[in-house]
Amino acid sequence: MAFLRRRFARFTTLIPVFLALCVASTALAGGKDAAGRAMPAITPAEIAQQKSFGMKNAPIEIQDFTDFECPACRALYMRTLRPLINDYVATGKVYLVHHDFPLPIHPYSRKAAYYANAAAAIGRFETVERVLFTTQPTWAATGKITPELAKVLTPAQLQQVKQLALTPEIQNAVQQDIALGQRLNIRETPTIFITHDGKTFPVVGVVQYPILRRYLDDILKK
Repeated sequence: MAFLRRRFARFTTLIPVFLALCVASTALAGGKDAAGRAMPAITPAEIAQQKSFGMKNAPIEIQDFTDFECPACRALYMRTLRPLINDYVATGKVYLVHHDFPLPIHPYSRKAAYYANAAAAIGRFETVERVLFTTQPTWAATGKITPELAKVLTPAQLQQVKQLALTPEIQNAVQQDIALGQRLNIRETPTIFITHDGKTFPVVGVVQYPILRRYLDDILKK
């Protein structure tokens, strides 16, 4: 995997910024829903935790910068990240962290990111992430995202997500991810960063699962 190592040096000096933004802890206001019930209060760090999978002390950490409307991101999620979760995250070998990086060329990607982060605030991120990528060809053509969310959320949960998605707190959480990606010089999605033994390697584009699996198995042996 020499192509991973060649790009390592360019990103090393950005790692402290990367880690600092990941642990931001400004509180989100809870507010109330349409029925006057209290909405959940959650911090950006808690949202980040809801968008993370596996054990923090896993030997490998993978940071995934993605755009829900990006076809390549969908391919990475469906073909690579899903089996990765089953084979490496669930077994304690990889800690996988999702970051939103909606691109300006995709008109509905930022809205999708707001919904996903709002879903994280009520503990439903994984479900919403899956449906957004699975049904991407449908909602990306029309901008009608909520009918797809209604397939996996209860009416009450959907209402909460829709209201939270409009709050500055949720939108700022997405903006933090975007700012982090910009500091890491991300130019396209998907981009992942693989960290092991204090070293971080970037991978741009769709990496096929057999290739990623061989690389992970190789560094786990070291």
